[in-house]
Amino acid sequence: MEVILKVDSILKQFGKLNAVDHLSFTVRKGEIFALLGPNGAGKTTTVRMLMDIIKPDSGSIEYFLIDSATSRAPLPTQLGYLPEERGLYQEIPIIRSLEYMGIIRGMNKTDARKSSDMWLSKLELLDRKNEKLSTLSKGNQQKIQFISSVLHNPSFAILDEPFSGFDPINQEAFLMIIKELRDKGTTILLSAHQMHLVEKIADKVLLINNGRSIAKGSIEEIKNENSAREILILTFDGKPDLSFLQDDEAVEKIENNTKGEVKIFIKQNKSLSGLLSKAASNLKISSVKTEQMTLHDIFIEKVNQDKERNNGN
Repeated sequence: MEVILKVDSILKQFGKLNAVDHLSFTVRKGEIFALLGPNGAGKTTTVRMLMDIIKPDSGSIEYFLIDSATSRAPLPTQLGYLPEERGLYQEIPIIRSLEYMGIIRGMNKTDARKSSDMWLSKLELLDRKNEKLSTLSKGNQQKIQFISSVLHNPSFAILDEPFSGFDPINQEAFLMIIKELRDKGTTILLSAHQMHLVEKIADKVLLINNGRSIAKGSIEEIKNENSAREILILTFDGKPDLSFLQDDEAVEKIENNTKGEVKIFIKQNKSLSGLLSKAASNLKISSVKTEQMTLHDIFIEKVNQDKERNNGN
């Protein structure tokens, strides 16, 4: 697939803080690329540099959206942008606000209204199009902001925290909407911290922490790097004393979750069979299951490794 965005070693400093520390990545046509990390990782600063709202102190950002030409930023007709800070007009009718956003992105009024109505219907807000935005709930305002970023059918969309403000049902619905956008030809870069959601739709991901890349590639590639890592999940009759497992050479760490389960993270290239036998000979186990590490698990591990490296320097 052809490259439509190339980011090469961008750096952004605020005082002595490296908010973005020499990030490099490429986005290819037709994919969903996810920029993942906790709050404060540098995601929004990166997005603002991609949007040319702020300039990198060094490094380069190149778009390849106009034939073979290179540009610093896409044309408004090509780009959809959902900012982290939502900012549509609160006190005018929703349909007028959407029409205006369509017009400044190259649409005529008729097409802007037609596309707005289509999206409002899709998101079950068509009957409220003549109301003011301020009358809607936070989640519904978020839907209107999203519509404003894609109603002109952009070739490239940058979505900063698109799941913010949504309940779990609407989060799942927006996963499908983002997939549909991609399937209809829009290349998507999104930033988020909800890794369990992004894991379901992203073709490529870049995990960042403290402005630095700590892992990147496809979900499959990142997971394959940790494929030997397993998690043993046990439930017990009563409250177990697991102190005898803490120092086992196969155990990375032990966690309790909200379901009353004990999660034992197995070190890479270590067998869980001996560990399970050891647990069974000392405790009464009521259920056993295993799973591979999730993207969230991998991210937490990478962050901890990053901290250890920095503390060692």
